[in-house]
Amino acid sequence: MSIDSKFMNLFMKATEKAAIGASKFIGKKDKIAADKGAVDPMRSQLNSIDMEGTIVIGEGEMDEAPMLYIGEKLGTMNGPKFDIAVDPLEGTKFTANNQPNAFSVLAVANKGNLLTAPDTYMEKIAIGNNLPKNLLDIDNGVKKNITLLADAKSKKISDLKVCVMDRPRHNMIIKELSELNVTINYITDGDIAGALSVIGDEPKNDIYYSTGGGPEGVLAAAALSCFDGQIQGRLVLNEEEKIRAKKLGIIELEKKYNIDDMIKGDVIFCATGVTSGDLAAGVRDLGNKYEVSSFVLHKSKRIKKIVKNTYNK
Repeated sequence: MSIDSKFMNLFMKATEKAAIGASKFIGKKDKIAADKGAVDPMRSQLNSIDMEGTIVIGEGEMDEAPMLYIGEKLGTMNGPKFDIAVDPLEGTKFTANNQPNAFSVLAVANKGNLLTAPDTYMEKIAIGNNLPKNLLDIDNGVKKNITLLADAKSKKISDLKVCVMDRPRHNMIIKELSELNVTINYITDGDIAGALSVIGDEPKNDIYYSTGGGPEGVLAAAALSCFDGQIQGRLVLNEEEKIRAKKLGIIELEKKYNIDDMIKGDVIFCATGVTSGDLAAGVRDLGNKYEVSSFVLHKSKRIKKIVKNTYNK
């Protein structure tokens, strides 16, 4: 069942207001204040929408309020039932330090159509469209996956561009990629933007290959599904996290999730820039008003666009 198009603007307002709230803390070296600056206006806007919304991807558990927590109910309780994935401020460090690629983001699907994932790490590989379904597999290893991708794209391995988050945990991946002589494009943070760098007519990268956040994996999957892209992820869980995952209904703890396991049916995805970056321009303070820029997707309506709006102070 498709989501009524009227909801796109309503959900976009939530990321826009969150981005404006976070923008007041750009460069102020306070990640916590920046995050709270995004959370409060996002929650307020979501609660004004005629829906029964449930957070299935959030910033923590119920005892971690004021964050938008997993299981939180939102909306007027009059209207369709939605699952909502949120990250009110992706890039708290970027905001605090006035660096690019901070944004507010959410994804919405009909109830039961978004994977509920705990706030843990997730191994993931993401690729773009026009490729054989489920082409790659985490368990293949780096060399086999890169070879399969090169063959599918009719490219030399050395012509491939791979996005990797610059972390010690990726040392073995980086070593193998270096031996294959691919171009490695490093990111310091920004897991969602990294995964989405594989989409578009002229993508920045051919593949994203990293272990990042589980919630970010589902949010990226929502956007990738609108482009017929692919992602595979597997949760990385310690003993405490396994208990939390089971409470959320995750039975197969070692399961590899392909995009159809994370996202089913229609989806709306909205990302509003806080600082300028790959997805959208940052908030502009124009004196008496704010200008915001959002990257908006609605799968069933085939909407893929950048929207600019202004808000009076």
